[in-house]
Amino acid sequence: MIRTLPLTHQALAPSVSTPSEHNRLRLLAGSANLPLAREIAHYLGIDLGPMIRKEFADGELYIQIQESVRGCDVHLIQPTCHPVNTHLMELLIMIDACRRASARQITAVIPYYGYARADRKTAGRESITAKLVANLLTQAGASRVVAMDLHSAQIQGYFDLPVDHVYGSPVIVDYIASKQLPDLVVVSPDVGGVARARAFAKRLNDAPLAIIDKRRQTHNVAEVMNVIGDVRDKTAVLVDDMIDTAGTIAEGARLLRREGARQVYACATHAVFSGPAVERLASGLFEEVIVTNTIPIGAEKRFPQLTVLSVANLIGETIWRIHEDSSVSSMFR
Repeated sequence: MIRTLPLTHQALAPSVSTPSEHNRLRLLAGSANLPLAREIAHYLGIDLGPMIRKEFADGELYIQIQESVRGCDVHLIQPTCHPVNTHLMELLIMIDACRRASARQITAVIPYYGYARADRKTAGRESITAKLVANLLTQAGASRVVAMDLHSAQIQGYFDLPVDHVYGSPVIVDYIASKQLPDLVVVSPDVGGVARARAFAKRLNDAPLAIIDKRRQTHNVAEVMNVIGDVRDKTAVLVDDMIDTAGTIAEGARLLRREGARQVYACATHAVFSGPAVERLASGLFEEVIVTNTIPIGAEKRFPQLTVLSVANLIGETIWRIHEDSSVSSMFR
């Protein structure tokens, strides 16, 4: 069950618009996460635009927009999740179709930005795919990008067009706060996530912070070393941007248990859930695993400890503020 939680900051409700303003806003969705797109459309009080999507026998995609978007402010909702290449290509074709149909502005709304983990060169002769995808979106004709919880903040700088970086943490923080967990400590699963965990802890009334020091041997394999900070007899909340194979966060939970943590919760914006992730997360290490619906989670990836929170209102408000040319950065001050 997906829970849509009211945000406790400013009231998020689109301002009343004139019919002409409303008619200039278009919302289109690719096939990656239609349930989320429908929730966003419901929040905005408009319908998703009609579109034909076909796939040829050899795998090529065909997109046709079935309404006029000439002079319109078009927002295309498409996370580039599994299958990543198909969904990325579909987004690029949608952008190109809108550009050729004379849309005034084309905003790529990407709740989950794929290929973001290769955001710098760590060895010779390798690609920086986060930059490559930024180039592809720009060349296809996107006017701006809305992304949620990028794997690293510097990815915004890879674009030569406006980027609105939206955080899913307010939705998760509100949910955690509503549980009134005792002796709470926020834990970063690695040194690289300290800034994210610190911001999360600050929102939870400046909760104490702990850090897991680990050494990564290879991709998707993590070796946990020790905990920096006090977690004994505490309720530990592990915070990350995504859960892929769940190796890092599961090893972190085991370490926290050994160090005397009373309860362990896991929080992440993006539920990638590849390979053995579900088995690891449902093994009893966690009291609860809290994620958002930026990526659709099928029935085969659900388990009793899983809670899915909706970010539809958050993305919908972002779209509305962009359409009205008002501030997005002031939403959660």
